[in-house]
Amino acid sequence: MKLLVVGRGGREHAFVWKLAQSNKITGLYAAPGSPGMAQYAQCVDISDSDLNGLADFVQREGIDISVIGPEAPLADGIVDVFAERGLAVFGPTQAAAQIEADKDFALELMHKYDIPTGAYETFVDAEIARERLGEWQHPLYLKVSGLAAGKGAIYCETLQDSYRTVDEVMVQRAFGDSGDKLVAMELLEGEEASIFGFSDGENIVCVVPSQDHKTIGEGDVGLNTGGMGAYAPAPVITPELFDDIVQRIMKRTVHALAQEGRPYKGILYGGIIVTADGPKVIEFNCRMGDPETQVVLPLIKTDFVDIIEAVCNGSVADLDIELDNRAATCVVMASGGYPEHYDTGFPIFGIDRAEAPGDVIVFHAGTGCEDGQLVTNGGRVLGVTAMGDTIKSSIDRTYEAVGKIDFDKAYFRRDIGHRALTNV
Repeated sequence: MKLLVVGRGGREHAFVWKLAQSNKITGLYAAPGSPGMAQYAQCVDISDSDLNGLADFVQREGIDISVIGPEAPLADGIVDVFAERGLAVFGPTQAAAQIEADKDFALELMHKYDIPTGAYETFVDAEIARERLGEWQHPLYLKVSGLAAGKGAIYCETLQDSYRTVDEVMVQRAFGDSGDKLVAMELLEGEEASIFGFSDGENIVCVVPSQDHKTIGEGDVGLNTGGMGAYAPAPVITPELFDDIVQRIMKRTVHALAQEGRPYKGILYGGIIVTADGPKVIEFNCRMGDPETQVVLPLIKTDFVDIIEAVCNGSVADLDIELDNRAATCVVMASGGYPEHYDTGFPIFGIDRAEAPGDVIVFHAGTGCEDGQLVTNGGRVLGVTAMGDTIKSSIDRTYEAVGKIDFDKAYFRRDIGHRALTNV
């Protein structure tokens, strides 16, 4: 079987790494890929935004299934483009991907189908937004309705913060067209977790819960990022809570999307917060999270090809996913200055040493190659993942591996997993 993974980040590197372990794979490709993915797959220089170029390649090479990693091509309709040519693809259609690409749509769906979430209000006019926000209790979140690379949720402690955000998003257009609609959402208090489920449009099977660390600063402060680290399993999600989330949130959402004529096939990501009133949805995403993928996939023992095929052929109800009972932690090593201005092109050293002990995988998030030397080529550069018998041992092993890797101006948080240690 020949598979193509579309994307270039740490999540897609994890997909390629996992797929390469299957004895069903006869050919593995990545577009555009990365130096890390090139260890396992043939990288093809086609952008993940070139939907027709990718479809042409799949037809030409006889690819059996294409696995779509990032949200942008899904929101742009890559699955629909492929389907028109009769090409098998792992991921939701453009209509179903609106669960992430349009937060207004997602919240309206949740309220219509009694999926637990927070109160919200959507604005399309800056002046009306300022007027209405005066009636909202603060603090709250203002969220860009469209895609914003995980950085579109702005915490507003005061009304003045909200006014400032309205100006930045709707007047100055800081997020472009993604900010055409601005969503106010009540502040939900509690601990967060990420739940991933594999859905074939009718059924969904969910796997080990994880928790990421969004902000740049230790102690969960500072600017939002794409994610600075993650661990799994997340102790905050007890077996009882997990079952409740699967039944009242994940399954109900798959049913709701089917009822709306948008059957969801692919990975559904529930961003959950455990409140005093039970688990609620902060947001949904139409793909796996990054860096959560880098801790969840290592804990899945079932052949990833079998899971992908079950989603594509509608047999998820028969899927029995076997999980590793250990823990995994991922620490993101970023370029100094991220998520604002940062420089790239710095040589990277020590990855082989870091991986040498075993059960350590260094996923490439933003790397390049210059004259045969691996260099930094992004804000988030590497995701260093290690396994352990306990969460604490996986955290310790991860930081031991991080300490063996070096590049100029490297930055990483030193408190990844701190909530897990208090919950154990």
